[in-house]
Amino acid sequence: MLSLDRQDNVFILDLGDGENRFHPDWIAAFGAALDEVEKAEGPRALVTAATGKFYSNGLDLEWLFAHADQHQDYVVSVHELFARLLSLPVITVAALQGHTFAAGAMLSLAHDFRVMRADRGYWCLPEADINIPFTPGMAALIQARLTPRTAHEAMVTARRYGGTDAAADGIVDRATGEDAVRSTAIEIARSQVNKAGDTLGTIKARMYGPVLATLRDTADPLG
Repeated sequence: MLSLDRQDNVFILDLGDGENRFHPDWIAAFGAALDEVEKAEGPRALVTAATGKFYSNGLDLEWLFAHADQHQDYVVSVHELFARLLSLPVITVAALQGHTFAAGAMLSLAHDFRVMRADRGYWCLPEADINIPFTPGMAALIQARLTPRTAHEAMVTARRYGGTDAAADGIVDRATGEDAVRSTAIEIARSQVNKAGDTLGTIKARMYGPVLATLRDTADPLG
């Protein structure tokens, strides 16, 4: 289960110690944590982290296949999570200590900064290999946060990037040793706590206006 802690002015949202897939309850808990961070006052920033082998393995496909009638509503909830994080009026940092796949990788891209373990774990968009096309909102998010060359390679080849390669290609901002992933993310977040507030939220909303509009288009989120 997710848990929200606070170290001085840095909120730390631990996503869990399993595969951290996007079960509806998990999405709701993540949203509730963002509510708490957003309504807090004063300097603050957010780090998301996990423990174990995975940061997040993406959509909960087992739940989705068992609830096919809720497919559209589920996709809308995933898109809204990405949109909220992308436009959150505080600096956000993802601490990627383990595998970061599919929607989990997209979740990391919705953060302002990313720190990844250098020696083990992969960042990957496997959709081309598992025959699940990106929704328009997902494609817009990925293409807004990566260079055209990296977005193209990641989306069409399903390449698995280790931490060092992910840093070289601009997917993550830093690659560090296992023991330093979370502390480095907290350090980055702590240096930016004074940015929190309406101005930062407006900057993000205007910077990513087209992406946010596509993510929040509930008329046909599947394209």
